[in-house]
Parts: sequence; structure tokens; C-alpha cells
Amino acid sequence: MSDRTLQRGFRALFNTTVVGYLIQQRLEQAERLLRQGNLKVTEVAHLVGYEHLGQFAAAFKRQFGITPRQCLAGEKTVFRSKADFR
Repeated sequence: MSDRTLQRGFRALFNTTVVGYLIQQRLEQAERLLRQGNLKVTEVAHLVGYEHLGQFAAAFKRQFGITPRQCLAGEKTVFRSKADFR
């Protein structure tokens, strides 16, 4: 099976690219960690693989509609993640 066939099959099954899926999983893990409330935003960003806090915050807000700090404070997400529909 070629890489291209595998990529198309993955997209058809998960409606995203492999990289997009991995980013989504990292951000969902970050949301869970933030909701626990025992870690700082910077700690969570590093735990899920982001070196730059600004990039983490932008990706998090794009995914959930709130900032990581708002999530840590207990605010509800504006957008529901795809995991909520499983």
C-alpha cells in the first residue's frame, strides 16, 4: 500500500490528516489536564509537546473556543471537540 493510499484512507476514516489527528489528541489531553486544575498552563503545554506557549494557546483556542487559562478556571468550551461525539 502506498503512502498516498494510506493517507486517503486515514482521511476518509477520521475526516482529518494524520498530523491533524495527532494535534487534536494532544489538545484533548491538554484540556483534561487543565480541567484537573493541579498544573499551570505552561506545564500542560510542555507535557503535551508544545515548546512555545503562544502556539499552544492559539491551537487550544482554535480547537475549543476558549483559552487554556479560561479552561483552567473552569469555563466551558464554546466548541465541542470531536471526542464528545463518540
